[in-house]
Amino acid sequence: MNVKWIFDRITSLIGLLFLWPLLAFVAILIKIKMPDGPVLFVQKRVGKDGKLFDCHKFRTMTMKHNGSTVSVAGDARITPLGAKLRHYKLDELPGLWDVLIGNMSFVGPRPDVPGYADKLKGDDRDVLKLRPGITGPATLKYRLEDEMLSNVRELIAKHHADINADEMTDQELAVWYNDNVIFPDKVRLNCYYFRHYSFVKDIQMIVCTVLGLNMRYAEEVI
Repeated sequence: MNVKWIFDRITSLIGLLFLWPLLAFVAILIKIKMPDGPVLFVQKRVGKDGKLFDCHKFRTMTMKHNGSTVSVAGDARITPLGAKLRHYKLDELPGLWDVLIGNMSFVGPRPDVPGYADKLKGDDRDVLKLRPGITGPATLKYRLEDEMLSNVRELIAKHHADINADEMTDQELAVWYNDNVIFPDKVRLNCYYFRHYSFVKDIQMIVCTVLGLNMRYAEEVI
């Protein structure tokens, strides 16, 4: 047992014991405001060593949508309550259970749907040696990813003028930008995390996540 494993088990248990009133309150709100489906969104994600596991979040979308894994702020699939839960990261609270049972860690790469991390090649596959995390360096850098992707046309026009954005929908542009810009950068940060692991940095990332702060990491501010 290492320090990280022990920290994850103890802290997730304490978190669930102390935060259960908030968890219950959010669950009740979802049932009232979004009665068309379940409280929890459960989806297969890629975990440590490429093994699939059930990842738990509070549901933030309507039950009827196109199933795209990339969402943007203002996405019609996201309900008004869901948008608030996402903005304040309250939708991630059920992940404490995933940490407690050992499928996730507090800090690590975000768990991807099949087709991303499991398709990595070469040294980039070091990401799969880590347990997925509720937060991490890539999560901190892209904490407002939905909002960023809502301006994806401006981003592409400014930095990728060779892409013919006029022939693509906003959703198609968001997927392109995620696959070609955001995801590779997340892989870079997560590989750095694997090769330069520090428990002290883990604690700093958790504090920055909770308080909405930035920190210096891998020679940049995240």
